[in-house]
Amino acid sequence: METSKHERVWFITGASRGIGAEIAKAALAAGDRVVATARDPKSITDRFGRPEALLPVGLDVTDEASVAAAVEAAIARFGRIDVLVNNAGYGVVGAIEETSGDEVRRVFETNVFGLLAVTRAVLPQLRKQRAGQILNISSLGGYRSGAGFGVYCSTKFAVEGISEALHTELAPLGIAVTIIEPGYFRTEFLEAKSVVETGKVIADYAETAGKVRSYAKTVSLQQPGDPERLARVVVELARAKNPPLRLPLGSDAVAAIEAKNALVAQELAAWRAVSESTDFPK
Repeated sequence: METSKHERVWFITGASRGIGAEIAKAALAAGDRVVATARDPKSITDRFGRPEALLPVGLDVTDEASVAAAVEAAIARFGRIDVLVNNAGYGVVGAIEETSGDEVRRVFETNVFGLLAVTRAVLPQLRKQRAGQILNISSLGGYRSGAGFGVYCSTKFAVEGISEALHTELAPLGIAVTIIEPGYFRTEFLEAKSVVETGKVIADYAETAGKVRSYAKTVSLQQPGDPERLARVVVELARAKNPPLRLPLGSDAVAAIEAKNALVAQELAAWRAVSESTDFPK
């Protein structure tokens, strides 16, 4: 990647663990300044200490007053925000029918409405600067859904739709938007703090969502992706002159995206005549 180098100010949500923490660590190591947010700011200082370049801030992405206060604190301390990383989120494992309305609403509140709240709060500063970058942490599941993770994937599909629109809206203002699509990385994401199982279990889904539920437990902390390498790539991305709209990370993500693209192309070709038959006659 062709890059330009200067010190950046990062604003990272969900920075106390997982991918968010690794990105914060890599940004600090690169000499940048980091506003690292979490519901409990002590979890940030417990992990990183109190270096001068770090501002730990308490932030609940589902509380707009908390979001506004965190952004205000970031600008008061560092004067600007160069890179927003919308990372805060969690997963739900279970079949669609097994997932209650309350469980769906809670995950959307964090993964989608929380991302929107933080983005809306940071954008006035980025527009004022006529510069900046938004990195939205999606997932392989934001490009391809599957049994057992359907509701979680739907939140990431929403993130991708929001990000595509933002990319178009913000490009004329000098603000870049990139969707990060990690595959399976060796973080705590599949542990109890980051993923919840549905309260209801239906026997008819044992061979689909049920198998995914079991697989998630066995693969946790054994995933093939290296989160430290991911974080280094993200820091390089923040210095790229022409960042992509989408950046899949992990060979598993690349393979799955290629497989879905091939399937879509195959079905489009097979059903093209039917698809085009619904136009008014020319």
